[in-house]
Amino acid sequence: MSNFKVEGNIVDITKRNIFFGEVEVEAGKIKAVRKIAAAKDETYFILPGFIDSHVHIESSMLIPSEFARLAVTHGTVATISDPHEIANVCGMAGVEFMIENGNTVPFKFNFGAPSCVPATVFETAGAELNHDDVRTLLERPEIKYLSEMMNFPGVLHQDEEVLKKIASAHELGKTVDGHAPGLRGEAVQQYINAGISTDHECFTADEALDKLQRGMKILIREGSAAKNFEALIDLLQDWPDMMMFCSDDKHPDSLVESHINALCARAIAKGIDLFNVLQAACINPITHYKLDVGALKIGDSADFILAEDLINFKVHQTYIDGILIAEDGKVQGDWVRHVDDREAVNQFDCSAKTESDFVFPFTGQKEILVIEALDGQLITNRLSAKPKVLNKNLISDLENDVLKMVVVNRYHDAPIAVSFVKNFGLKEGAIASSVAHDSHNIIAVGTDDQSICEAVNLIIKEKGGIVALGNGTEEVLPLPVAGLMSNRNGYEVANCYTSIDQFAKDLGSTLQAPFMTLSFMALLVIPRLKLSDKGLFDGDEFRLLVS
Repeated sequence: MSNFKVEGNIVDITKRNIFFGEVEVEAGKIKAVRKIAAAKDETYFILPGFIDSHVHIESSMLIPSEFARLAVTHGTVATISDPHEIANVCGMAGVEFMIENGNTVPFKFNFGAPSCVPATVFETAGAELNHDDVRTLLERPEIKYLSEMMNFPGVLHQDEEVLKKIASAHELGKTVDGHAPGLRGEAVQQYINAGISTDHECFTADEALDKLQRGMKILIREGSAAKNFEALIDLLQDWPDMMMFCSDDKHPDSLVESHINALCARAIAKGIDLFNVLQAACINPITHYKLDVGALKIGDSADFILAEDLINFKVHQTYIDGILIAEDGKVQGDWVRHVDDREAVNQFDCSAKTESDFVFPFTGQKEILVIEALDGQLITNRLSAKPKVLNKNLISDLENDVLKMVVVNRYHDAPIAVSFVKNFGLKEGAIASSVAHDSHNIIAVGTDDQSICEAVNLIIKEKGGIVALGNGTEEVLPLPVAGLMSNRNGYEVANCYTSIDQFAKDLGSTLQAPFMTLSFMALLVIPRLKLSDKGLFDGDEFRLLVS
């Protein structure tokens, strides 16, 4: 590990000051930060690295080491990572995989202990983590916090198992992340009083302000599907100590383009104070989660970046523990160890399906319930529509964009759940995925039963992946790691994803991210109407409507 000095415009976020100086690094730590006479008219800005304060690495479809390969080029040095997705598929073995693979690269992942596996009792997951499992994880030093407590009804109704998990985190001095979409007033106060400190699910400024005023920290989320930046960013002007940035779920093509740096640039463009922006992006996650991540102070780990300016935040260099990790958009050194198929953890045990498995018999109903997908949101609306019937079966209504959607249990053979969804826009074929929050069964939407069946069977054949097919063409991105992640190079995965995403749009979808939106149609903990492998689910009343 070399000792060196870097000169530039040093951004002291805490003191809200910028000065020309040098940063001296010795043995991976900041030895000195000095003000010196300016030697150059044009120079880089030196500031702490960016931190994604809540992300599911699995949603990038990349294993941790490959996620890091892409993220560091944008100045990200650390994440607050919830391995909830792989835990729902593979349990403790899945969490262990994430930690071990993350440890193969010089990046600071900061994993949490998943709090809700399974997320609800209304779906079939591949594993269960009880409070003893959660405590075992929390006792590990590399586990920094209790991940988002999605079971807010359990908190409000004082479910014993839920409260034991929260208590274990508090006893071990670790924070508890929240997940409380739409929760307001006395209900959210009870949730906060249980010892839950953050929320990343706010989709209106009023909701976020209510929670901020009650002492809850708010994460401004801008991912590939859920986009709340525009609704919340103005609050950062008055609440700089209480807010952070996160992506939550980010697909690989989006990660190739940018990360937290882009949110900083957008905030600056909206006139938000520079130091407020950088406090949210670089400092608040360190203090809230007690991270071993440097803040450009003497004695800190040498985790910092050199940016071309403080407007666009294009990153020139990224350092982690005093090692140059990325420069001008390229990772430095061959530091990624690939995972071969034999090492890939997974759980996939269902048989190929036939077209008749997807039939939805018409029983004379005058209206059917329809899930309305909202572009850029996880929340859905509940609609009614006139059924379209052919040969005494309900079928997709392309004219009104009401398409058949199914969820297939991937863990064992079981009856297939069928419903209808609006706004996917497909005019031909089908799309399918084994990424289907939170239990990650197979989810598909299509124009006809044959296409849906073919798409589902391609997923089963690969034991995980995403698929688009139509017009005599099919595209598949295999995801052999838990049916959630590829073990290929991150840039290759991003290119493949870009192609299949465009193909879905060529088939008619008008959504910004069709596969990301599809993956959330089974997310029961977000209102209003969703589909699990057990049937249609009312997220407001938290109960199955059809089983």
